[in-house]
Amino acid sequence: MEHRPPPGRKPRTRRPIALLALGHACVDVYQGAVAALVPFFVAERAYSYAAASGIVLAASLLSSVVQPLFGALTDRWALPWLLPVSTVVGGAGVALAGVGGHYGLTLLAVAVSGVGVAAYHPEAARVARRASRGSHTAMSWFSLGGNVGFATAPLLVSAVVATGGLRASPLLVVPALAGAALCVAALRSVRAGEGADPKGRPADPAPAAEDDWPSFLRLSGAIVCRSIVFTGLSTFIALYVRERTGGGEVGGTAALFVLYLGGAAGTVAGGRLAARHGRLPVVRWSYAASVLAVAGVVLVPGPLLYVFVALTSAGLYVPFSLHITLGQDYLPRRMGTASGVTLGLTVSIGGLASPLIGAVADAASLRTALAPLVALPAVGWLLLRTLREPGTEPAAGS
Repeated sequence: MEHRPPPGRKPRTRRPIALLALGHACVDVYQGAVAALVPFFVAERAYSYAAASGIVLAASLLSSVVQPLFGALTDRWALPWLLPVSTVVGGAGVALAGVGGHYGLTLLAVAVSGVGVAAYHPEAARVARRASRGSHTAMSWFSLGGNVGFATAPLLVSAVVATGGLRASPLLVVPALAGAALCVAALRSVRAGEGADPKGRPADPAPAAEDDWPSFLRLSGAIVCRSIVFTGLSTFIALYVRERTGGGEVGGTAALFVLYLGGAAGTVAGGRLAARHGRLPVVRWSYAASVLAVAGVVLVPGPLLYVFVALTSAGLYVPFSLHITLGQDYLPRRMGTASGVTLGLTVSIGGLASPLIGAVADAASLRTALAPLVALPAVGWLLLRTLREPGTEPAAGS
């Protein structure tokens, strides 16, 4: 069941969560911006599919390795300064990606952005969980911020780069500056609502349970499957929709926007459904539904394709905030590590598959390259099938 704060404390919960959600949006603009830049790199610099997907890999590779390390650090020390600093670093990397035409420098810039994003998420998730006081719905609002950032990214990139070309990319640093200010305000709000111990460590409750690594690893495996599907689609959906619908650049950008925006609705729905039906049933239903939705994206032609993009987005994002809280509850003594893995390693590792998808697309077609993605949500469902709610007996479901 969802833990509800006392009525008199709700305003103190809502303000920091709202500020953290807005800051999260400003950070995750830069995760979505890398994929949104791919069509412009292909058009302006004549990159192949494989070369373009390598840029997505550069953004996610360091992030996937480094994020759990930042999570382990936040398990030992409070590092609130990471939130504004990492936000600026993430934005600066993407802002520099369009400057100059050297492929190696572009890879370096997006890699720096990936490190900034990696440093942000574990500490932000830990602070958000503390500020939410155990509420799944509040955590879904925090996650919603990231989804809104993803959804905004293609519109922001298109408005800037379509107008001024890749050389206008330094303008993309603006959300990072706003996000850093929001992070500072959020941290002040959290401190005002909750105390800290004399050593400066936030007053998190002492964990009452042992870490359940087998369950956490199965959950992580399912998130990897989800990540490969989402990253593969976000990297190539704009180009794929152009091929399948003839909608041109606008049609491709619209599809990427739908893919990201559907996640916003899915994340909020996930928190509400979990409060009513339990986290694991909702997560399992979502993975099962995603199989049919992804199949529709790959197989259905014409404008109806946009409907399946939206359904896929919702299916992949309904469990997003639930992944975070489940991971933290499976590893109650290592919440930073859990956040680093569920928000970082398992999510970013999807980028490792992008060059393979790009290589198959170069050799055959995008449709052939995307077809294997249909099976991955089913694999995730199998991994989740026997999991139990943290802290319950095997028969418990919520």
